[in-house]
Amino acid sequence: MTTSPSRPTRRTLLAMAAAVPSAGALAAARTDRADIRALFREYGASGTFVLLDAATGETTVADAARAGRRLVPASTFKIPNSLIAFETGAVADADIVLPYGGGRTSNPAWARDMSLREAMPISNVPIFQEVARRVGLAGYRDWLVRLDYGNRDPGTVVDRFWLDGPLRISAMEEARFNARLAQKALPASQRGQTLVHDIVRLESAGGATLYGKTGWFVKRGETSIGWWTGWVERGSRIHAFTLNMDMPEMAMAPKRLDVGRAALRRLGVYG
Repeated sequence: MTTSPSRPTRRTLLAMAAAVPSAGALAAARTDRADIRALFREYGASGTFVLLDAATGETTVADAARAGRRLVPASTFKIPNSLIAFETGAVADADIVLPYGGGRTSNPAWARDMSLREAMPISNVPIFQEVARRVGLAGYRDWLVRLDYGNRDPGTVVDRFWLDGPLRISAMEEARFNARLAQKALPASQRGQTLVHDIVRLESAGGATLYGKTGWFVKRGETSIGWWTGWVERGSRIHAFTLNMDMPEMAMAPKRLDVGRAALRRLGVYG
């Protein structure tokens, strides 16, 4: 089920583009931090972390080469997927209950109908696969280009392309996407972006609010990748972040948050 939302005017698109620094400005303001790289080693992990000041474009990165490498986004795609669902009309709002399909799942918590507000924090794959079938490949081909998301490629399998590929995005690109979403500066409705903010909000502490989503790419024959991506709001200040790391074993899953939170603390952004 898809509908055609009203397209932003050229003036609106130009205003949105101006709200976020250009890629060139971001590159010029980049700082590679050896101490953040060391955090990964402290946790026995290998990965990258990107922090972007949405107002100034100042970018802090650990392992710039890896930060520019495109990888399958896995469940971090639930952030843009929700926005696309709201914008196309595939899902009316965050509290509409969606069917999970009735099949067996790898997580018993996923085996019931639920809304996107419920599905997001438990990363319910079957619910978001239902969303994908409603949006359809044509919808994704349109919206991945509009949102300038990674390689913009949904492939041919509508309910697996963010789990197995071919969709890929780099940590740097995902941080930039988050910065635009945090500012509600994407070429999408303010309502849709606000709904996404609501369902990815994690917690508030010390005058700041943390938004985020984890992801875990697993495919036979390939290195498993763990993700954590989101942003921090403190007053009018926004810092977007993305982490990805190799996860050769399940026991490493908590380290996505451990390393990410340690990096945010080290950089004085949150915690």
